[in-house]
Amino acid sequence: MKPHDEKDTHPASQRPDTDDDGLIRLQKLLAQSGVASRRKCEELMLEGAVEVDGEVVTRLGTKVDPRTAVIRVEGRRLPPISASVYLVLNKPRGVVSTMSDPEGRRTLGDLVADRPERLFHVGRLDTDTSGLLILTNDGDFAQRLAHPSFEIDKTYVAEVEGQLHKGIVKQLLAGVTLDDGPVEVSRARIVEGSHGRTSRERTIVELVIHEGRNRIVRRLLAHVGHPVTQLTRTQIGPVVLGKLGVGEMRELTITELGELMDSASL
Repeated sequence: MKPHDEKDTHPASQRPDTDDDGLIRLQKLLAQSGVASRRKCEELMLEGAVEVDGEVVTRLGTKVDPRTAVIRVEGRRLPPISASVYLVLNKPRGVVSTMSDPEGRRTLGDLVADRPERLFHVGRLDTDTSGLLILTNDGDFAQRLAHPSFEIDKTYVAEVEGQLHKGIVKQLLAGVTLDDGPVEVSRARIVEGSHGRTSRERTIVELVIHEGRNRIVRRLLAHVGHPVTQLTRTQIGPVVLGKLGVGEMRELTITELGELMDSASL
């Protein structure tokens, strides 16, 4: 949300200092949200770079409701302020993608047991898959973001058996039909291919797909003759796993949340 294409890394859960009526001056809200300094935010308004609910606002001192106003700065969405939390988790392998489990297996609920909110997971990862999951107490956000109609890209890095050649990559990009229907692969590339110490060949491949059918990546790669041995999700839309440690969490940034809300038409 920073001007001049800089991304805002402020946590999305920061709360503004509103007046007694719940409203706040627009330039103050922008500054508190980390868009820029107060003076720079005023300049952005005067330049016509700030929209509220689809209308350009240039009058300094205009007050808005930070909970409901749809604000854009240079075209980028500033998420509404609420009591909701939006978290990124690096799910460890072996953790079940549920908040509780009658069989006593380790779950997402165990990883967030110290959080006071009632959290939902956006989509899921197989128990034996690690990587990026989004958690939130915003049920509407979770439901819409997970809905297949919004086609949000998800990036996976898989280690597979055998040497996966460029011909297989072309086959994946051309489209593969499984028992439950066709799978569209947006991007595919070989990251690494080598011989292991046991002489068993392996290849590391990165795939981008936008759907979340059960075990879709594993079934897709097995279908083309390369069963998965390890699988990690590294990205959902604009949200990148990066250097987040296994089992660690962080808050979505304002920029990430705004882009996800746009993707889900929120």
